[in-house]
Amino acid sequence: MNIIIVDDDPLVVESLKTIINASGIDILAIGYDGFQAVELYNKYKPDLILMDIRMKKRNGIDTAKKILEIDPHTKILLLTTFQDNEYIASALSLGCKGYILKQNIKGIIPAINAVHSGNLVFDSKIISNIQTYSEKDIDIKLSDREFDILLLVAEGLNNREIAKKLFLSEGTVRNYISTMLEKLSLRDRTQLAIYYYKKKFGVEG
Repeated sequence: MNIIIVDDDPLVVESLKTIINASGIDILAIGYDGFQAVELYNKYKPDLILMDIRMKKRNGIDTAKKILEIDPHTKILLLTTFQDNEYIASALSLGCKGYILKQNIKGIIPAINAVHSGNLVFDSKIISNIQTYSEKDIDIKLSDREFDILLLVAEGLNNREIAKKLFLSEGTVRNYISTMLEKLSLRDRTQLAIYYYKKKFGVEG
């Protein structure tokens, strides 16, 4: 796997380099603002971009929007010190794949690996701040059991973990998810998780 790091704080960049290099992940380049991020993306086409949200020259949200306009499949993991629902919703509405707090040093490498594997990732502190809604607040099309599964998909659990938590078979979970995707006209479990958070934070589109 290879990545690009973008953050306007040199100290943060050095810390990230140390952590990531120790994990064996290849750092292709470093950027210090959103404009450099777009240039580096076009030059290297990395597997993943690890990028700060708050930067003086073009913030991470605007930069992610620009890069995802070029290639909607780009995997972007946002890094920040701010637990802000507005940022989370904006990131999801664009198609970013993760949002992790800078102070969660131990979680950075697992988050990078999870996003690279195709999962949607949120810092546990962010997840813990999300209140549970009833299924009617999300979508009246979903049954209670489907909503239970939707919550766990949104938390990043795989089918085996969901099955264990809800005392179901993996096949049953898989069938539920297929039915939910059909009901909501969605393509995959990542879109399902994004759907949940968009509804949660009132993001349209």
